Amino acid sequence: MENSDKLLQGLTSKEVEALVRDGKTNSISKHSSQSVASIILSNVVTYFNAIFFGLAFLVIMVGAYRNLLFLPVVLANIIIGIIQQLRAKKVLDKLSLLDITEYTVIRDGRETSVGSEKLVLGDIVILRSGQQIPADAELIEGKISANESLLTGEADEIEKEEGSVLMSGSFVVSGECKARLTHVGVDSYAARLTEKAKEVKNKKSEMIKDIETIIKVAGILIIPVGILMIIDSVVINGRNLQDGVVAVVSAIVGMIPEGLYLLLTVALTMSAARLALKKVLLHDMRSIETLARVDVLCVDKTGTITSDVMSVTDVFAPKGKDLGKEAKDIFTKYIHTVPDTNITMVALRNYFKENITLDTTEVKPFSSKEKFSEIITKEATYRLGAPEFILTEEILNENKTNIEKYTGKGERVLAFIKIDQIGTTPILFVSIANEIRENAPDTFKYFAEQGVIIKVISGDNPLTVSRVAMAANIENADKFVDASTLETEEDYLEAVREYTVFGRVKPEQKKSLIKAIKKNGQKVAMTGDGVNDILAMKSADCSIAMGGGSDAARQAAQVVLLDSDFSHMKQIVSEGRRIINNMTRSGILFLYKNIFSLLLALFTIVLSIHYPLKPTQISLISMFNIGLPGFLLAMENNTRRQRGRLLTRTLRGAIPSSVISFLAIAVFMYIGPKFFNLTDDEMGVAGTYFLSAVGFVLLWKLIHPLNKYRIFVFVLCVTGMVGSIIGFWNIFIMAEVTVRGTWISVGYALAGALLMRLILKIMAKMQLEKVVV
Repeated sequence: MENSDKLLQGLTSKEVEALVRDGKTNSISKHSSQSVASIILSNVVTYFNAIFFGLAFLVIMVGAYRNLLFLPVVLANIIIGIIQQLRAKKVLDKLSLLDITEYTVIRDGRETSVGSEKLVLGDIVILRSGQQIPADAELIEGKISANESLLTGEADEIEKEEGSVLMSGSFVVSGECKARLTHVGVDSYAARLTEKAKEVKNKKSEMIKDIETIIKVAGILIIPVGILMIIDSVVINGRNLQDGVVAVVSAIVGMIPEGLYLLLTVALTMSAARLALKKVLLHDMRSIETLARVDVLCVDKTGTITSDVMSVTDVFAPKGKDLGKEAKDIFTKYIHTVPDTNITMVALRNYFKENITLDTTEVKPFSSKEKFSEIITKEATYRLGAPEFILTEEILNENKTNIEKYTGKGERVLAFIKIDQIGTTPILFVSIANEIRENAPDTFKYFAEQGVIIKVISGDNPLTVSRVAMAANIENADKFVDASTLETEEDYLEAVREYTVFGRVKPEQKKSLIKAIKKNGQKVAMTGDGVNDILAMKSADCSIAMGGGSDAARQAAQVVLLDSDFSHMKQIVSEGRRIINNMTRSGILFLYKNIFSLLLALFTIVLSIHYPLKPTQISLISMFNIGLPGFLLAMENNTRRQRGRLLTRTLRGAIPSSVISFLAIAVFMYIGPKFFNLTDDEMGVAGTYFLSAVGFVLLWKLIHPLNKYRIFVFVLCVTGMVGSIIGFWNIFIMAEVTVRGTWISVGYALAGALLMRLILKIMAKMQLEKVVV
């Protein structure tokens, strides 16, 4: 192994420049948001846009130019989607700059800070506790413990010494070292690191799956239905090609949920942008929805309930001993010798400031698995850690009363001991505390009101954690358990049902607790800030990291609270519920038109009759009964908790209205010409009025309970519809109608509206209609 002075001087600037030119950098293609080109393509190049433009081509070919009104609506949807996503991209890209991981490297013999993607092959990197290993490397100086859980699936800490291979995809748990990068960029595991750490991100959310199901079904049906309609109209009934094409276009335009996926994309993107303004970075857009659905939120004590700054509250002697200068001196030397840089050690060094060290033969950094750090000298071994893990049972019992005096106040107690030929000798105890975050009680109260159960998972003493949780107003915080007593799968299942606080939790146990909660049928989110949280975070339905936590946790998490403000969780949940609730409501409006259009198209094929509506009339209904209210209502705050699948709720809300509308139109298609002598044009007008009136009854139902904004949206849409019919008759309606035909159409529409209102009331009383908006 090379370990010369020249090697430790690092690369020169010229060597770095040459390596950059040769492409030997650690740059891996990953973006916090879509590129501009990708945004434009994703909005323009879609299956349904291809259908729309194909229909427009057919309309132009047969010369029915006035029936192209659906095309401007399609173009408007495309433009709105692009503009909104570009606006959000601007905000997200600015925020992503705050999430860049910096590394200390040695170049030209000096230490300098470099972003992960600017590292080059052969760089000497100084790795510290909590950092992600950015590329494959060889350890050339120092000693660390590494967590390779993302590579092996196990939370074991692996000791790494000079000559050891360090793999990207692992993290430094403790210690510090210098390492030379041996494989960078796509040549190393770093190319797969993000996908490995965040593999859950490729999974689609329930809502996206449901909307894609709707779109796929519509996409499959429109082609055969269109072909059958053109055959029936032109070949069987002998209508001219123009009439046949116009009828097919009317039916297919009505069957396409053209704005549904766009609406979801815009809603998610705008939510991400709003959260970005609050310093919340989403690595995975799916997490907005997932957090809105969680039943259980697992949190750590330090950094979540309490601040991430600790302070020493007291130093006290073991029972029957005095706290002499010698004890304090040896302890001071100990804490300035161990390499740990965690917040506990920072607090101890701030209290015992004299920078003196011990002559050692071996140093073991703090291990979250063993719960202690250790220094070995020629004379003895010294340990600092949790009393339950390093004291003998006899010594622990002797000092139990004193220890519980502090843990009962929510403080953490550390024991410092000496081990030699005589045995184990306690030297002193230190109590440490950190303050409850100012906004923590209010945040936990919010989750309690929302029906979300809080579980506190910590490596600290369970009594300490319980008292802190109680001070933060976490419900049932008095129910705590020592996780070291949990062994079998049944133990974990029973514990997560019975207890709120879990203390003395080892890294591998965190994952077991998350799996047990999920096995109970609950959706779970977890906050984490350390390397040892990663496996549990991956197991959770949603993972959240604090910005002040380790690089490892931030990279593995789906959500990062960049300013470490836990109160932002309320905004994330609110955004998720806004999307779920509003997409449910908008989905009902879209499906109402789609299902009705499908049923009517099949009806005209089976009975071999003419489709009554024109594309312009369908576009008018799409605009004011569906598109405009759907878009405006999707922007509204709506934080009521929803359960169940979006697909189920939207179908339950849309099918009754669609079926009733279809039956009413089908009956009228028979009696209209036969008993009222209505022409095809008058039938189209009557159908337009009817569908619009019934659509507004459905919209009125969906916007309850009323507020000023919802009333404004309703009035705007009704006014727009009436104004368009009166002011732009020759554009939207394109029909010659007698006064008698007009009154029949209006009466038919009013009768349909009253009938729909009555049926919705009956269904509500029978509890058949349970769509909560």
